[in-house]
Amino acid sequence: MYNNVMTAILHEHQKIETEHLLADLLVAANRLTRVAASATGDSTSPAIWRTLSVLDNHGPMRLGELATETRISQPTATKIVQNLNELEWIKRIQDPHDARVRTLAVAPKGAQALKDWKQRLGHALTPLFGDLSTAEWGHVKATVDLIRQRVRMSEQGETTIGDRSERGE
Repeated sequence: MYNNVMTAILHEHQKIETEHLLADLLVAANRLTRVAASATGDSTSPAIWRTLSVLDNHGPMRLGELATETRISQPTATKIVQNLNELEWIKRIQDPHDARVRTLAVAPKGAQALKDWKQRLGHALTPLFGDLSTAEWGHVKATVDLIRQRVRMSEQGETTIGDRSERGE
């Protein structure tokens, strides 16, 4: 009995430590993004880059889907899409499943702008990480690869995050 209780306590402690570590990872990644964005001197709204990234990663989608995926209201998404359209960074294409509907996709100018943005972010962070050892770079690469794999699994429905029933899904 004592061993079962101790095992349960240890398991719960490890679960809490894991949850804290994952939350810290997310907060650190967000802070790192803000540091890099600030260092570039670019005043473009993060919502623009997030929207382009979503379209780049997921392919063409309807405005409502884009709003949901970027976690913004549909009116806000409409405004961002108008700005992106004026910049010629997105294009509207006919939905292959419904001729009445237009979907949004990244245009060549948008793909280039996103590529340039990512390059500027990496360049801005280089001084901060320039002193890492080869072993430390190996850890960074392994972490990035693992995160990409887990995000891809989640996006493909191979695993879920949280209890979707609590979120009304």
